[in-house]
Amino acid sequence: MSTTLSPQPASRRPRPALSPAQLRLRAEYRNLALWTLQGWAAMFFLAAGYAKISEPMDNLVALMTWPAYVSEGLVRGLGIIEVVLALGLIAPLASWTLGRWPLLVSAAGLVLLETVMLALHAIQLDGGLALTNLALLAITVPVLLGRRTLR
Repeated sequence: MSTTLSPQPASRRPRPALSPAQLRLRAEYRNLALWTLQGWAAMFFLAAGYAKISEPMDNLVALMTWPAYVSEGLVRGLGIIEVVLALGLIAPLASWTLGRWPLLVSAAGLVLLETVMLALHAIQLDGGLALTNLALLAITVPVLLGRRTLR
């Protein structure tokens, strides 16, 4: 009886080890991607927070229905929180001596805020705002997870 060797499937072949230069390049691309996502999230939340702080309530109710059901103080407070968290996402650009903690706290806060707002918009059957929060989660969760593990 003879045995024939069949080639291993591609998924079972061992991957070749990466060189230090390839590892550095991957880390640089990952860092660039995370900064891009952080910038997008920060721009969105700075704009959204500024609008909640500065726009009249009538305009906010016309754009989003939920401000009609809550107090003006809550809407303005959410705007302030969004601006502060957005600034925390980009805080390491201002000073590297701060470390990662403002970024991680801000990213975690934004993930929590987006999750709550996604649930509220889904309950109200406001599909557009629910999808917006889902997209924001898709931007912010990788930032939180990626920056948590980077050294």
